[in-house]
Amino acid sequence: MSENVTDTMITLNNGVDIPQLGLGVFQTPDGQATSQAVTWALQAGYRHIDTAMIYGNEESVGQGMRDSGLKRRDIFLTTKLWNDDIRAGRTREAFEESLDRLGTDYIDLYLIHWPAEGWQQAWEDMEELYTQRRVRAIGVCNFQKHHLEELHSISSTKPAVDQVESSPQFVNQELIDYCHGELRVDVEAYSPLGGTGGSVLTDPRLEAICRKVDRSPAQVILRWHIQRGLIVIPKSTHKERIEENARVFDFVLDEDDMRTISAMDSGVRHGSDPDNFDF
Repeated sequence: MSENVTDTMITLNNGVDIPQLGLGVFQTPDGQATSQAVTWALQAGYRHIDTAMIYGNEESVGQGMRDSGLKRRDIFLTTKLWNDDIRAGRTREAFEESLDRLGTDYIDLYLIHWPAEGWQQAWEDMEELYTQRRVRAIGVCNFQKHHLEELHSISSTKPAVDQVESSPQFVNQELIDYCHGELRVDVEAYSPLGGTGGSVLTDPRLEAICRKVDRSPAQVILRWHIQRGLIVIPKSTHKERIEENARVFDFVLDEDDMRTISAMDSGVRHGSDPDNFDF
């Protein structure tokens, strides 16, 4: 296989291409750790960076992008509208503040971070940003089927993506199948390796697959996500791990491997419940 991280794209439902593998920066501290991780990722061939206002590192993401030497148009940049801003009805103000911190004049993908009270108005405001070409695509995070059904009932603009938790320990396949099927909405997986404290990387079933394909546990899991048609955004601040995570386009898992990994599903979330969160 000759595919690599630079040219492996998914075409969203509005025709915009998004790199299937990106770097996530959740919980990476503002400052050199984040800016350096972004630069390393871009130098390793990544072209997709995923941040959010609440991560507190948008300035460092912007710095890392500039330090990479790449043109802005060659990087797919995602950030997100936080719950407090959703509830306060300040979508446009929050968007402009994110632009300032990132040091850019447009966002490739702008997402509602959680279905917080007032998300319906926030979506309407984001539609305006999209119409005005301030963003290339808009979408949501942590939307369950009923949220997506409500969104469909009030808006003619489909979300380009739904970014949700998915890992071998919480596959979330029913929601993914709904998005990919009826809706034609692409899905991004966060916490793709199971999140901090997860045990999937040491599962003996996974170790057996790793020996067979001569890859690390993280590479095998990322490949599992990719073969499920997901966009995946692993996080790391370590140069070697960032580079290793990119080497997932030159091998294939067979059907038995795919089923074995999916069978690790416990049905238990690592993160918060989109129907019951208090932040």
